[in-house]
Amino acid sequence: MRFVRYLQGKETPRYGWVYEDRVGPIEGDLFGDYRRLEADIPLSKVRLLAPVMPSKIIAVGRNYVEHAREHNVDVPEIPGIFLKPPSSVIGPGDTVILPPQSERVEHEGELAVVIGTQGRWIPAEKAKDYIFGYTVSNDVTARDLQRKDLQWTRGKGFDTFCPLGPWIETEMDAADVQVSCRVNGELRQTASTREMVFSIAQLVAFISAVMTLLPGDVILTGTPAGVGPLNPGDTLETVVEGIGSLVNPVAAEK
Repeated sequence: MRFVRYLQGKETPRYGWVYEDRVGPIEGDLFGDYRRLEADIPLSKVRLLAPVMPSKIIAVGRNYVEHAREHNVDVPEIPGIFLKPPSSVIGPGDTVILPPQSERVEHEGELAVVIGTQGRWIPAEKAKDYIFGYTVSNDVTARDLQRKDLQWTRGKGFDTFCPLGPWIETEMDAADVQVSCRVNGELRQTASTREMVFSIAQLVAFISAVMTLLPGDVILTGTPAGVGPLNPGDTLETVVEGIGSLVNPVAAEK
């Protein structure tokens, strides 16, 4: 099933579910008890937002062998995790803003995991019990600042540096799905999640041994090789097989 956050007219944002080309509102707690109302709103009549607003975004670096190689670094022995702030989240159609502090902002298309149940010390074999679903993401990165700084917070944490969407897909096996990224229609990145160094279950187990995962939290699972620059006027498209396409324009900060 596909779940969205959306705006209709001047109403406040709310969760909904998608059936074919229509949206139905959700009553209650999406990560608890809820009720689906009739899907009678044309998808074209709503504005899709980021499908979740997480308390935290945990991202994973160098989780594809070829991506590690393109940066001339070793494949990690344990997951390399870092945080992106919730203020970096934007949704479908929202603009990625290139900050004036950076001369090299790059795309990193990724599969994102949405947590559905609070957990700590989650065994890998039970990870699926804590996952609500999956969405499309892009770990936009100011590469020059990432390399310059002692840690990655600034390079990864600018506003608009975490596009998410267009919805959360709950009924898919994410072990072998294609992740791709295009800029202005040009294919830049493509790989299957089966090529990840650490599986989704391993990531959930490792991260939850460090911090409590809360409903709505997002794990970015790493990016394939082929990362490259973004420039004002570009159109960024990230696609995950079985979920869909997330499109974001790119502009310089005014």
